[in-house]
Amino acid sequence: MHDEAVTTVDDQIIQLTEGHGFLYETFGVRPQFSWHVDPFGASATSPTIFSMSGFNAHLISRIDYDSKAAMQDSKKLQFVWRGSRSLSEKQEIFTHVMDQFSYCTPSYLPFTNRSGFYWNGVALFPDPPKDGIYPNMSLPVTSDSIHQYAEAMVKNIKTRAAWFRSNDVLWPWGCDKQFFNSSVQFKNMDLLLEYINSKAEFGVTVQYATLGEYFTNLYNRNITWEIRGSQDFLPYSSDVFQAWTGFFASRNVLKGVARRASSLLYAGGSAFTQYLMKYPSGAVCKMWALEQLRALRWAVSEVQHHDGITGTESPKVGDMYIAHLHEGMTGVRKLMKAIVMEQISYEKTEQSEGLLHITVYNPLAWNMTTFISVALNTSVTAVYNELGHLVPAQIHNSSDPSHSFDLYVLVVLPGLGYRRYSIKSENAEPRKETVHMGRQSSPSRKNSKSRMMPLSNDCYTLWIDLSTNMLVSITDRERNYTVQTTQEFLEYHANGDTGAGPISDNYMFFTNGYAASVAKSVGLEIVTGTLVTEIRQYFYRDISQQSYMYAIFSRLYHVPDGYDKTLACRAIEQQYRVGPLELNREAIVRIQTNLQTSKRIYTDDNAYQMQAREFKVYNSNTVARNYYPMVRTAYIEDEKTRLVLLSERSHGVSSQDNGQVEIMLHRRLWNNMEWDLNYNLTLDDTSVVRPTIWLVVGSKEVTDSLYQRLGLCLEHKPLVMISPHTGCGKSENRVVDDVPVTLPPNIHLQTLSIPGWKYSSDHTEHIRNVHKGKTRDDADFSRILLRLQHLYEADEDPILSKPASINIKLLLKGLGTVRLVEERSLTGTWDLSTMERWKWKSTPRKDSDERISMKSMEDFTVVVSPKEIRTFFVYFQ
Repeated sequence: MHDEAVTTVDDQIIQLTEGHGFLYETFGVRPQFSWHVDPFGASATSPTIFSMSGFNAHLISRIDYDSKAAMQDSKKLQFVWRGSRSLSEKQEIFTHVMDQFSYCTPSYLPFTNRSGFYWNGVALFPDPPKDGIYPNMSLPVTSDSIHQYAEAMVKNIKTRAAWFRSNDVLWPWGCDKQFFNSSVQFKNMDLLLEYINSKAEFGVTVQYATLGEYFTNLYNRNITWEIRGSQDFLPYSSDVFQAWTGFFASRNVLKGVARRASSLLYAGGSAFTQYLMKYPSGAVCKMWALEQLRALRWAVSEVQHHDGITGTESPKVGDMYIAHLHEGMTGVRKLMKAIVMEQISYEKTEQSEGLLHITVYNPLAWNMTTFISVALNTSVTAVYNELGHLVPAQIHNSSDPSHSFDLYVLVVLPGLGYRRYSIKSENAEPRKETVHMGRQSSPSRKNSKSRMMPLSNDCYTLWIDLSTNMLVSITDRERNYTVQTTQEFLEYHANGDTGAGPISDNYMFFTNGYAASVAKSVGLEIVTGTLVTEIRQYFYRDISQQSYMYAIFSRLYHVPDGYDKTLACRAIEQQYRVGPLELNREAIVRIQTNLQTSKRIYTDDNAYQMQAREFKVYNSNTVARNYYPMVRTAYIEDEKTRLVLLSERSHGVSSQDNGQVEIMLHRRLWNNMEWDLNYNLTLDDTSVVRPTIWLVVGSKEVTDSLYQRLGLCLEHKPLVMISPHTGCGKSENRVVDDVPVTLPPNIHLQTLSIPGWKYSSDHTEHIRNVHKGKTRDDADFSRILLRLQHLYEADEDPILSKPASINIKLLLKGLGTVRLVEERSLTGTWDLSTMERWKWKSTPRKDSDERISMKSMEDFTVVVSPKEIRTFFVYFQ
């Protein structure tokens, strides 16, 4: 069960694809029913992707306690969910919400003080008792106890039956860490079921069943179900004091590493696919390459677990996730370097002494004009492209103590393409300096003519008040419209003593009061240059300014005339530096504007679709219950202007006041709750975190057209690889003149990879092979997995919301000649032309044929409609 709050849709799909591929390849099995009982809240993205994967029903449990109670009382725990506003009935799915007992058998029995229905007791790992007697084993089912057990079970079944519309009751038997000694369990269960079925007076028949059997019975009832739209079930509260919104920000470092690993996997997958198709006899061992990618795919999939990327695991398990991710990333970096070195070879010349070479890979299927940064310990004087032409660049002293200089280079990159650059060091043969040196200063009110200091690029002017060294407003230069904007760091002070009241922990966020400001004074440094303006703000707890725990490094990028300025100047880049925190502190950055928002904020479900969040007032815990996950995007707006926040990792976000947004960046907590102590689930996180946020200010029309692409540009920045060679001349450069892979701006190349599955795409043939025990010995390198995603909702933009026509043969012509394209289900296990999902009866219903016509594939052209994700197997000549 992947987490549903802080994961991206891309990573959810990777995880599902890994699991479905294994099950199908090994057993010929294609799951059709979800069991998502434990994620902390339910996203509207999950029903959509399960539907795309060929599922017939979806099952969830953890939703807000008061919502569940209301749905339970009105028999509305089951419905047809249309999780995507744009896809609507095309990707709807029947959804079952577990009742108040959730996914566990009732633990209380009136006739015994032992646990109810758990005859194997409480698991003891890793050292089970030698006598087989575990703690709290239920009273055995005997002739003396069987009637009491039967009465308790039947009473609970009938209680639950009253909350549902059919006579079929789903009664889950078990709970966390149960059935570790299943023979003991079933020995008692068999006796109990046989007894109940033999007594007509109970009015109940009981049978063992799979989830599929339950849903089949329910489907055959032919009941007409209500429709639920695209609203999600986030956030989740289990009672009035327990808002499960803390995990949106727990273990910020893990959240960042997981997303960087996913981004590297995305780049490595497309780079290897292109390399193998173009150079099938190349020197890079394809089996070794596939092993590196598989290792990272597995690590990225593993960490999506609802006690993984959430930060709700023990430190030991968290360290395991980090180790697996780092191991996988190391392997894929080696693969990328091998691919680059195979494709570009150098020869050493006299003119090449003192040159450092970098190769830059653009993992997105759009031509990009953007900036890359290179950390250096020596200054440089010039940057050249592969043709020997000078490239705009700037260098200045770094704010990061791990290196001396930051070099920024303006790069123009083809879609899924490489460019090579040579960097001339300061110690090389003297030539005219062409790298601009950024100038660092510490402006103050004393030596400035004006209190307000403007800092601009083509898109924005940031106004700094030199009496406080704080940002006060942002001007959108395109409209000449100014938004009053201030930023400050604050901390919520958490309670760690359960005897003193509700607590915050890995999972939950609770506060009795308001967040307190952390800074008594702010230090300011400005770096100005022709390409980059950097604003460095240091937040001090005292006036002496001896040491800081918080900092903001803001950057404005300047794109010279003659280059594409569509995206590069649009984002105000902010890197925050937070920590180490004092114990029981939860750190936020708060942005206050003069936008008239009525406390409404918009946040994304899994970087797939936006949700409007209205501020709600509760009797208790109002602050925490108005927090939401920001996976990649959040924004506030009024009639004139929108402020968009884009992130490269997940955070908690909220709007507690008009025109305000706050982001929870870091948490350090300890408490004495028995559960947390027993499982070492306290959050004594002493790390320093450095997340990046992009701010975008503009009209709704402009930001609607940009935020999706900008979010992907932040997530998938160009990959910069430093070459170990010191030569300048080239004997061969295969990559420079390659045909780029480019898509329209509303279509995202979500996947281009070689999974290596051994199964036949012909289902009948594959099942025959599974039954005979015949499988391929080697991986299939000829099958390419391609996914295309439409980024926009149907009514989001007058141009970009239109369907896009893509010719796959032309799209991938740089890789070779496409001979065959098969459209598949989202995770690849179904031929889409044969996939028939159940159509649950609902009202009102607009029937549509869910089978996709393969006619359009005859000329390799597909039409991708708003919010569609279409999946293909592609084969080349």
